[in-house]
Amino acid sequence: MLGNHLITKQTTPSGILVNQVMVAEALDIQRETYFAILMDRGSNSPIMVACKEGGMDIEELAKNRPNAIIKEPIDLTTSVTDEQASRFAKALGFLPQTKLHKEACKQIQKLYKMFTALDCVQVEINPFGETKDGQVVCFDAKLSFDQNAIYRQPEVHQMASEVEAIEVAASGPNSVTALEADATQYGLNYIGLSDGDIGCIVNGAGLAMATMDLIHYHHGKPANFLDLGGSVTQPQVERAFDILTRDGRIKCILVNIFGGIVNCKTIAEGLISALKKKVVNIPVVVRLEGNNAAEAHSLICNSGLELYAAKSLEEVASVAVRKAMKK
Repeated sequence: MLGNHLITKQTTPSGILVNQVMVAEALDIQRETYFAILMDRGSNSPIMVACKEGGMDIEELAKNRPNAIIKEPIDLTTSVTDEQASRFAKALGFLPQTKLHKEACKQIQKLYKMFTALDCVQVEINPFGETKDGQVVCFDAKLSFDQNAIYRQPEVHQMASEVEAIEVAASGPNSVTALEADATQYGLNYIGLSDGDIGCIVNGAGLAMATMDLIHYHHGKPANFLDLGGSVTQPQVERAFDILTRDGRIKCILVNIFGGIVNCKTIAEGLISALKKKVVNIPVVVRLEGNNAAEAHSLICNSGLELYAAKSLEEVASVAVRKAMKK
């Protein structure tokens, strides 16, 4: 497995490079269930999710048999109470007043303690089950962490950095993994997509999704999601541009900014500076609206650089697709 790419429903089509293999004790599973703790925006709290049937595709089960899954919010002031843990252990098929039920309750409460202690947004145990010799075991786990709280978790950050460094070394400095690592270092949110050729620089997830939808509408394919955020600086704009130009697939760069908090002038100055520092043979289509947009457009039009200034969301997407198709 080492050095090869693992492709599953949870990865991109190209898969994820395997750089570590965990060797664990083999256990005989008597029964499998599913248990998870997730951060839920709808209830403004973590929720517990449980299903008597585990070791399967929970998304498919939720779609076909939603009643098989139970969910319950966790009160942040009381954590997971003994009563709540007991109720969920019973729902998972661990009979009350038994050793297995008592152990399942302990495991559920310990998992929540870990969830809060490590600033998790997801702790998914599938399967959560019992062995033939009467143990309750978390056989497999998937954890996701709150990136806004990563500064409180140096050990988690260190592990992620080590894995990232191995992946970058194996896949090359211009791979999607390397570009994502570089973006994170400079406070940018970059997600590489598998088969696109239009690089996108935007601000805000909603505008990013709308931009990508319009690219698809005009029969183009976005190569990435790169969100500058609300407090972007000129050096960050330059770094964002550099990241996209390192992706050999990109045939056109689309910049779509709505300046509420963001100053459009900062974006324009960053793009102009980046193009003066690095000569690229890639068309750049820009739409800037909002805060200081008029001054930003003036800077772009008078820069003497090959920057196409679009006036609408529809225009910026359609022009970018046409230019990408011509490359």
